[in-house]
Amino acid sequence: MDPEMQKMREVVLVYLDRSGGLQKFVHDCKKYNDSKQSYAVYRFIISINPSDIAELDATLGNYILHNPLQAAQIFQSVCFVAVKTLSLIEQLQTEAQISILLKPTHLPPLPSYVLRLSAYPFDYTSQRFYMSEGIVIAMGTVTKYTQGARFLCTEESCPFSEGRFRCIRVHCPGATESATVRTDFVCSLCSSPLQEDMKFRVLGDKQIVEMIDAKILNALKGYSSDKSHFRIQAFTVFLRDELANKMTIGNHYRIIGIPACVQNGLQATACIEVNSVQLYKPNGPSFVSENFKYLLSLTSSSCWRFTAVLANIFASQVVPPGTYNTLKLAILLSLVQTCEKENADYLDLLIVTSDTLVVDRLLNYSLCLLPRGIRHPPSSEIFPSVSKDKHGTGSASIQACSAVLAKGGICYIGDLSSYKKDKLELLQSVLESRTTTVFIPGKKYGEEADQQVTVSVQTNFWSFVDVDSSSKKHIQKENFLIGQMDVNLLPANLVDGFGLLIYNEFPSCRLSSPVVHHILKKAINPEAMLYKVSKQFRTQDYEEFILFARNLHVELSSEAESLIQGYYLASRRVRRDSIHGSTLSASALKILISLSKAHAKLSLRQTVLEEDAVIAVLLLESSLTLKHGTSALCVAPNPVFPFDLSDENSLQQRDIYLMQCHHQLLKFIAAYSPGIHINTNEG
Repeated sequence: MDPEMQKMREVVLVYLDRSGGLQKFVHDCKKYNDSKQSYAVYRFIISINPSDIAELDATLGNYILHNPLQAAQIFQSVCFVAVKTLSLIEQLQTEAQISILLKPTHLPPLPSYVLRLSAYPFDYTSQRFYMSEGIVIAMGTVTKYTQGARFLCTEESCPFSEGRFRCIRVHCPGATESATVRTDFVCSLCSSPLQEDMKFRVLGDKQIVEMIDAKILNALKGYSSDKSHFRIQAFTVFLRDELANKMTIGNHYRIIGIPACVQNGLQATACIEVNSVQLYKPNGPSFVSENFKYLLSLTSSSCWRFTAVLANIFASQVVPPGTYNTLKLAILLSLVQTCEKENADYLDLLIVTSDTLVVDRLLNYSLCLLPRGIRHPPSSEIFPSVSKDKHGTGSASIQACSAVLAKGGICYIGDLSSYKKDKLELLQSVLESRTTTVFIPGKKYGEEADQQVTVSVQTNFWSFVDVDSSSKKHIQKENFLIGQMDVNLLPANLVDGFGLLIYNEFPSCRLSSPVVHHILKKAINPEAMLYKVSKQFRTQDYEEFILFARNLHVELSSEAESLIQGYYLASRRVRRDSIHGSTLSASALKILISLSKAHAKLSLRQTVLEEDAVIAVLLLESSLTLKHGTSALCVAPNPVFPFDLSDENSLQQRDIYLMQCHHQLLKFIAAYSPGIHINTNEG
């Protein structure tokens, strides 16, 4: 026996003993032994830490990293000896019946261990471990594959025709089903045909997943300052047995596996046989720029000033400072209310505007401040769809879409009036439930029964309606209430599904002079910095600020909670009619809480104050007025920014105005929701 090979076997035994792997192996053997059933293959998973093994023996560590299939044979040999020595599995006859799957905990953090399909050449022949990462863009249904099978020689006089486990076929990474089981295998002893002994076939679960480099997100944004060019290619991932259904469509994962090339007819597909899967969650920035810190200190005398200035100067690369302030504040609030958690506080925006070009540019620019800001291309699907798997299995594959790829971010779906009725109904359903159901007909995809797969949709939706074009498509109502807008082109329930309905301040017929000048100057010199604040608060600064703010964990104060509940109950009483009851949707309370938390985050606070709730109430009441007309609270048409912010005096005037709104809100709650205790001390 090769002395080096014998030494590596000894090291394997020492490592398994020290790491607890031997104890786990004995426990797994007991389960097989207790079943009293003979298998063609007994499969064992062994977790290995390459660093620990390299410290014990560098040769074995190198062998595991660069020759994992051969390294698995060393572990196989050691495990077989252990089974026989300790009499762990009575049914086991030969070493070939043991199948070992090595699962490295990590790989060395070196470029040579990272697999990128955008890099050339793509090495799929080395059959060693690589680390890769990407976003899941398609998932197949779970099907069966053959882990291992026993074959017997058809020649009766041949020793291999006896009922022993001498001819075993075991699945190898990247191998197709025909490599494990087919009818043209021949006996290595007498060259007679081999025949499978079907009662010993071992089946496992298999799932085919399509992943793509996270750089795809940059290509799906409506606007990007990144001018670099790169090649993006999806790659196929095989999840087997315990890893089946371990991935979720739209999520970002790090995987460790062995690359291979699968031949399907004339087509060759690059794939990775995965050994381990880890959800990838990038850390957000732990800081904001010094200019934002200085601005926060300057405006610390009021809980309203910082966010007011923030909205006033936001997106100065696209629109002049001081314009579209309500819309820009709503955008910032929606941006910081993005995360990938279940039951998150969502904040969707629907903008009614005549300035579709300017609004579209503003929304496109804002998308790029998040890692996952997706501009939905009209030619594709917003929500998941089903197609036939392209790898020849005939099974169903669920394809990702704009809403799923925008997980934890923003999905901008453009002009809502351009979508057909069925798409709008599906959007309404998703806005209400934050899930969508994909129907898979069993007959079409080779399954015995139909399936329904529920996909979570964790994103904020942005959209707009062109008020000019919509008014031409239908007859306007005559019985409008005061303050109400005509949005009857869209179903009322769909409009209610969006958290905020915002009316743009500047209709096209009277564009403000600063906006006109800005557009003309940018047309002449697109790269020009037209304003001083554009240099002081760069796009990158806003990116870092939003990523920091959205990760803040905020809690409602009791005062803010009472104010929100009081306004909600009072509004349900005053906004009602004799036929339909209250016109205030059940989701209004969630929207109020989401707006309040968003304003606290935007203020870099971790406690929601009454002042945050006041802004939330004014924004929602303005939105409800556009939908259903004015109420007894009777807010101004532009309640959050009633006048231009040009200097500190205008900020002081706005503070006084918002304090009056706060007082008016308290009186409204006292009149229409007297059971709610509100602290009215304004000292």
